[in-house]
Amino acid sequence: MDAVNIGIIGLGNVGMGALSILEENRAQITEKLGFPLNVRRVCSRSVDSLALPASALRTADWRDVIADPHIDIVAELIGGCTVAREIVDAAIAARKSVVTANKELMALCGAEIWDRAISARINIAMEASVAGGMPIHAVLREGISGDRIQTLYGILNGTCNFILTEIERRGESFDAVLEEAQQAGYAEADPSADIDGRDACSKLAILSALAFGERIVPDDIYTEGIRRITPVDFDYAHQLHHTIRLIAAARHTAAGLILSVRPSLIPQSTILAGVRGAYNAVWVLGKYGADTFYYGRGAGSLPTGVAVVSDLMRVAREIRSGSPERVSPFAHARLGEYKPIPIALNASAYYLRFRVIDRPGIIAQLAAALAAENISIDSVLQLPQANWRDLPFVITVEPTTEQSVRAAIARMAELNFLIEPPLAMPMEKSL
Repeated sequence: MDAVNIGIIGLGNVGMGALSILEENRAQITEKLGFPLNVRRVCSRSVDSLALPASALRTADWRDVIADPHIDIVAELIGGCTVAREIVDAAIAARKSVVTANKELMALCGAEIWDRAISARINIAMEASVAGGMPIHAVLREGISGDRIQTLYGILNGTCNFILTEIERRGESFDAVLEEAQQAGYAEADPSADIDGRDACSKLAILSALAFGERIVPDDIYTEGIRRITPVDFDYAHQLHHTIRLIAAARHTAAGLILSVRPSLIPQSTILAGVRGAYNAVWVLGKYGADTFYYGRGAGSLPTGVAVVSDLMRVAREIRSGSPERVSPFAHARLGEYKPIPIALNASAYYLRFRVIDRPGIIAQLAAALAAENISIDSVLQLPQANWRDLPFVITVEPTTEQSVRAAIARMAELNFLIEPPLAMPMEKSL
């Protein structure tokens, strides 16, 4: 059977990973499909200096890939939402199927792109956009599609998980571990998208659409990063038999769907607490199938390249079968129009960490601010500390709303013994 021809745009880590797998695993891919996948064109600014398959035509202009009448599938692997959007739009207009690893683009306007793909009778595949080495899209789209998802918790950013688990393991500062992560290639030179939670936010938007069938965009998701986490936070978390992870959470409550990406305390006994280093994981609770758990590399040239190549194989099968039915990458024929409820309505126990200039009466004043918002104290923890001019301690509170915690913290802003605003993190109990 004739080959399905591919055009690859973007030869960064993911593009090179996918290209090397396509070449090194060519025989087995052909055996699985019953026909070969042929890399016909590759596009990169540095294309002339790269070792490429002999059959591949080189270009520095992505328009050459789209214009090639022999190409069946375009792999968009450059990322971002500007040129990448132009590439995807042009591919759809040319009636070429698209495989992408672009979480930002698909989180922001993936549903709209899919609507246009349906009209053009081509396919879109995006498995590599979330947790590249872990087929979580396929799980939600097909593997457990018969269930009704109630809750989804994920560790979706390997950079943050590496930083947090190294702070926990060695007691080093955030800045020191971040620098190590950059040197080791786990963090970008500008790490803000990772450590401020935006990367995980885009991924959660995609997974929420898959799990709940609603149009979710990053602006719908409350997002906090990990910059304020210190070794002392882990010391106190361990006193409470918890640890700290950047948790991407989507859960149905009686009031509606609540979405968040934020550092949270999770019990040390939970399976997510054991996820360390640059790994990703997703825990899903279904109404009928109960708990399932998925774990793997979230990034990297070859793990993400596997996801891209697997998508190329799936789309190639669909092209060769000539099926008029396209399977939505969002697992639903159409996504509903829905707005999650505000994070202020989230109810949880909370961890509040303070840094103060020590003096008598501090606990009483903080307790008064909490009591004014009908918040009950669960415990007060203070580990030995010699520096009374910068004394950290923790108050945990019984379940209350985010809105009440924020109001109490606003009251505390008037207290002149605080060195910085309190750090508030939810204590997740439902994992």
